[in-house]
Amino acid sequence: MTVEAGSDATARRRPLEGVLVVAMEQAVAGPFATRHLADQGARVIKIERVDGGDFARGFDTLASGLGAHFTWLNRTKESLALDVKSTVGKRVLDALLARADLFLHNLAPGAAGDLGLGATELAELHQRLIVCEISGYGTGGPYDSRRAYDLLIQSEAAVVSVTGTVDEPIKPGIAIADIAAGCYAYSSVLTALLARERTGRGCVLDVSMLDAVAEWMGYPVTVSRHGSVPRMVTGMSHPAIAPYDAYPVGDGSRIALSVQNDREWVRLARRVLGRDDLADDPRFATNGARVENRDEVDRLVVERLSELDFAAAEKLILGAGLACARINSVAELVDHPQLSARGRWVEVESPVGVLPTMLPPAPSSAWDVALGPIPDLGADNDRILAELGLADIFQTA
Repeated sequence: MTVEAGSDATARRRPLEGVLVVAMEQAVAGPFATRHLADQGARVIKIERVDGGDFARGFDTLASGLGAHFTWLNRTKESLALDVKSTVGKRVLDALLARADLFLHNLAPGAAGDLGLGATELAELHQRLIVCEISGYGTGGPYDSRRAYDLLIQSEAAVVSVTGTVDEPIKPGIAIADIAAGCYAYSSVLTALLARERTGRGCVLDVSMLDAVAEWMGYPVTVSRHGSVPRMVTGMSHPAIAPYDAYPVGDGSRIALSVQNDREWVRLARRVLGRDDLADDPRFATNGARVENRDEVDRLVVERLSELDFAAAEKLILGAGLACARINSVAELVDHPQLSARGRWVEVESPVGVLPTMLPPAPSSAWDVALGPIPDLGADNDRILAELGLADIFQTA
């Protein structure tokens, strides 16, 4: 690989430094995966359409004038605006792929093949190249040619039925199908890079949004697969655990409370509810019994907590060695004291100036996260093409 990323002399060496990623991505799933690769030091060259780029750039202007999704997912990447259908654009892309360690895309079904970028063909041409294709339904099967978006996959994967009900499905407020696929793409690429170190050969990764969310549906799918009907619950309750919900307290607020095992129930009964007799009551002594008697369990909890304000309820529950939580707004999450204390908010450059961004999970003691700018469309064209020795021809692309 001859295209090298610039290095920060003050940063400890990141694990993916020297890895070149070429991405034809848009929206969330692909950019989520590659941003995490970039966070760990990979050089990510984002190939964008010349007529507007990644369409997430234009979803809104809520990040100080930039698209919020784009701002979230595209720091530390380089933008190359390229007409990949043109002769010159194809030549530039071929030159990049010849040097790349990973080619990742979440193009519409069939689009990569139409561009001559089919996974099998690329793998044969570049034996060390890892090709990661993210699609809605994966390769093969009656749905493999269908376009897919987060809402559609959440519907097909029954997520909306367990968040709401079959009669009144409710979509979670974040794009979990996109994020799930991005998570599996990221982890699968890391695995493939490790395997290549051992074998010297790349591979093809077929990441399906439906597969990813079906995996996340583990509990209800397992129950159904074994011949039972998963319990339907409403609000914040849980089909297999009780007490588990957001309970009202005396000041009009609510507190999230979960009792995960029978030992915790004993502590709740004695130290929170003040009822020693409930600790070994056969109606409540086991989780299965509590689930069967959920209404009575919830009544007991609400009755006690209604006597307290939030601060007193929280102190009592935590003092009993149990877990509880405040139900925050998004604004309260942004200013969460734990995030602030752990320095989770940092700043990066962007086309509109310095913007806040959140560090990725799992900080390392051995290296720092890469925090490069959010790129403007085509911001890196001149430099990338000069590195490839193709600057003179690009003006006709």
